[in-house]
Amino acid sequence: MKKAMIIGSGPAGVSAALYLKRSGKVDVTVISNGSGALAKAEKIENYYGIEPMSGAELEKRSIENAKQLGIQFIEGQVISLTFDENMKPIVGTNNGKYHADVILIATGASRKAPKIPGLYELEGKGVSYCAVCDAFFYRNKDVCVIGDGEYALHEAQTLAQTSGTVTILTNGIEPRFEKTDNILINTAKLSSINGTDCVTSVSFENGSSMAVSGVFVAIGVAGSTDLARKVGIELEGNKIKVNENMMTNIPGIFSAGDCTGGLLQVAKAVYEGAQAGLAMIKYL
Repeated sequence: MKKAMIIGSGPAGVSAALYLKRSGKVDVTVISNGSGALAKAEKIENYYGIEPMSGAELEKRSIENAKQLGIQFIEGQVISLTFDENMKPIVGTNNGKYHADVILIATGASRKAPKIPGLYELEGKGVSYCAVCDAFFYRNKDVCVIGDGEYALHEAQTLAQTSGTVTILTNGIEPRFEKTDNILINTAKLSSINGTDCVTSVSFENGSSMAVSGVFVAIGVAGSTDLARKVGIELEGNKIKVNENMMTNIPGIFSAGDCTGGLLQVAKAVYEGAQAGLAMIKYL
């Protein structure tokens, strides 16, 4: 039986999972890293056929319904997206790797980058959001990763294979990962990223600074555009570009929900999830 991996347990992800599972032809697994934007909604009262309820309750009911159909849910933080030798996608998490025939990215809208002076101005000039994409340009050079979790550690370990020194900058937050010997850690609060035509250093609020050639941003968990960049998925700004069947430019990888832009509503996410699920069945 073919395998489908759904990254994200919001309305788009669960909707796609339902259609895939009900086809009877696909083994479906949903990877979830906890509640998303829906759970933060105080009350949902503009959705067809339901009485007003909290977003958290709607999310809970939807997931319970999916589980009753036999859809498997895995708790984990997705940190990488790659391909095997047969060009089948592999989802890497902090708990292991999962192979699939098709993947749906439904992780919601991408997070905003931290408001650090110089970060936006130096994007593409030393500021990057994808270690596997840009590590080549920083061979034997000193780089840093901004972040405090498993995702930041994963990016740092990728860079450590080719870079000179790699330092994780937690920006005033205590690290939420186990320290490794080849990765340095600096917990000071950042004040700016410096450079004109390229990154030259970072400065901290305590008055100190550090010379670096590259700054990689890996705040929190890997968002939709972070995952997209890792495999060359086309973006439109901070949105994943899809066709009418919710497929990206990479065969076998689909996307739906808030991460494709447009109306950030449950109704739109459910529709796109259904469209993606049906398209994934046809693809398989």
